[in-house]
Amino acid sequence: MTTRPSAPIASRRQPKQARSNDLVAAILEAALQVLAKEGARRFTTTRVAERAGVSIGSVYQYFPNKAAILFRLQSDEWRQTTEMLSRILEDTRQPPLERLRVLVHAFIRSECDEAEVRTALAAAAPLYRDAPEAHEARASGNRTVQRFMAEALPSASKATRTLAAELITTTLGAVGKEFSESPRTPREIKSYANAMADMFCAYLGSL
Repeated sequence: MTTRPSAPIASRRQPKQARSNDLVAAILEAALQVLAKEGARRFTTTRVAERAGVSIGSVYQYFPNKAAILFRLQSDEWRQTTEMLSRILEDTRQPPLERLRVLVHAFIRSECDEAEVRTALAAAAPLYRDAPEAHEARASGNRTVQRFMAEALPSASKATRTLAAELITTTLGAVGKEFSESPRTPREIKSYANAMADMFCAYLGSL
């Protein structure tokens, strides 16, 4: 049984003016820098305010606590990943397996490019991973993958497509994270992504 975090993780309010948008953007950029440098355990709203060059009160206007800032960073990361999924997997100009190959390469590259921040966000996940907002943020990406599987495996049963979707997304996320934890050259990234794409395409082809 899961429980909701006791502290709120939603932003206090959404910025409506350009100046407010700039302030929130500065806070989030500072939060990324603090997270990459200090890690999740040493991440505080005070450090974020100092890095952004604003008062702690300005931070609290939009984020009630550090969990809310971290959740916003994670939500933005999920949104970017979902947009990448949709852009690639819904591009019907290419056959399904070619789209899957493109996705694997794009995902592995992004994991390596943003390894420090993503590792730190993973460490902060206990602050919000069981919140309804977290489940909602991931749901859109899951629907995109399910639609892709229906197109890639039109003759397969729903259970088979669901299993394939879970296996590929789970493997891609877990293996991509582990691979990105060490510095990689562009050649290593390309070679690894090619091998993973070959594996996934062979698996779908067998179905």
